[in-house]
Amino acid sequence: MNKKRKQQTNDLKEQLCSIKIELERIAKEEENAFSNLPESLQESERGEEMEENVDCLNDAVCNLEEVIDCLTNIN
Repeated sequence: MNKKRKQQTNDLKEQLCSIKIELERIAKEEENAFSNLPESLQESERGEEMEENVDCLNDAVCNLEEVIDCLTNIN
């Protein structure tokens, strides 16, 4: 890979790392909001949606980690 494409790849990797950190923060906030709900509300439709949101955000973080790892392995 030439120098220009390598730099572009590194720049994208840095952006993805920033996005991953932000998604982790949002997931943690949503998880805390869910945890602070009374148990009766946690079992409601809204509570289930919040749990689903946390799961989706965590999945996105894991997927980004895989992409970042792939970009790290580029020579």
